[in-house]
Amino acid sequence: MKLLAPKAGPTRPITDRVKESLFNVLSNYGLPRGCIVADLFCGVGSLGLEALSRDAECVTFVEKDPGVAAVLAKNIAKAGFGDRSTVIVASVFSIGAPLRDKQRHDLVFVDPPYAETAETGVGSTLDKLLAIVSQQITTDAVVVVRTQRKTRLVNRYGRLGVLERREWGTMAVTLLSMIRDDG
Repeated sequence: MKLLAPKAGPTRPITDRVKESLFNVLSNYGLPRGCIVADLFCGVGSLGLEALSRDAECVTFVEKDPGVAAVLAKNIAKAGFGDRSTVIVASVFSIGAPLRDKQRHDLVFVDPPYAETAETGVGSTLDKLLAIVSQQITTDAVVVVRTQRKTRLVNRYGRLGVLERREWGTMAVTLLSMIRDDG
């Protein structure tokens, strides 16, 4: 389905080819079928809507721009996913991935403006956000962070560690999961 987009603004829709590749990678982890998903910095909802089209149970979309959130709501309605979607207009940096009916997320997309991921180390904005998100996910969850290709995440963010990294064109996607304490 062709998504509606705002007339102007800072959104960076992901290309269909890259989205397809990303979801092929996620399918290796059994995602998103039956999952509770959060799409942070969701823009017009491309990733969350794709997850719903692949049988995710529900998606919480978080977008701080009310105008973009209005376009998102139209895309959700157009796709017929209103009953499985929640839209929250707020800053992701203050709320992370809000729980839906007290249920933790199985899959979280983190797609901030590239300027917000220029610094990725300890104490960075991304580090602080991932600390919040790590409290809102299941122990088997996957967190997908989209950045510029030149941006490298550190191997560990608190309880989250890097599973793998993929690159497409000028962007990169890093998958993280909870680090298991086997000791």
